[in-house]
Amino acid sequence: MSIKLSSSVPTDREVVLGILNNSEEALNKLYAGYYPMVLQFILNNNGGEDDAKDVYQEAIIVLYNKIKGGNFELSSKLKTYLYSVSRRIWLKKLTQQSKKTNNIADFEDVLTVDEDVEHHEQKDIQFDKMKVALESLGEPCKTIIEDFYIHSLSMHDICEKFGYTNTDNAKTQKYKCLQRLKKLFFQS
Repeated sequence: MSIKLSSSVPTDREVVLGILNNSEEALNKLYAGYYPMVLQFILNNNGGEDDAKDVYQEAIIVLYNKIKGGNFELSSKLKTYLYSVSRRIWLKKLTQQSKKTNNIADFEDVLTVDEDVEHHEQKDIQFDKMKVALESLGEPCKTIIEDFYIHSLSMHDICEKFGYTNTDNAKTQKYKCLQRLKKLFFQS
């Protein structure tokens, strides 16, 4: 049985191993996986779709060369790394453009994105903590929380699924589960 890469976005490890093993599939998935994030950033910061494609291509090449060079250490999520590299490339291009037009004011709003990468990294850390807290929550709480917040099941559906006598009982259980989850989240 051959190992298939997961559906849309490969794991960071799959990408690194894929690049090391010259896997075209890993590269293609990487291209598709995080391009929308870079496109959004460029569109929001004085760029167009062609700019986004160029910048993303350069960011992938930077990542590819780092991994192939053997001196690649991932200190953040791959998504954050690519975002950061893309951002740096784009800001450099904007700076060069502003030197040509002598109007840095056009790009002042772009320079406020410095906090973005840090914000992304913080979010990644929070998501990881939440995953750990959710895993150690135990049943039925884990499933109730996932059903309500991730799978968007109604309290009525949850009530029927778990056999509660009414939706108020299900809400009470969900509330207790949330309290336990908060406790676990803030402990880790």
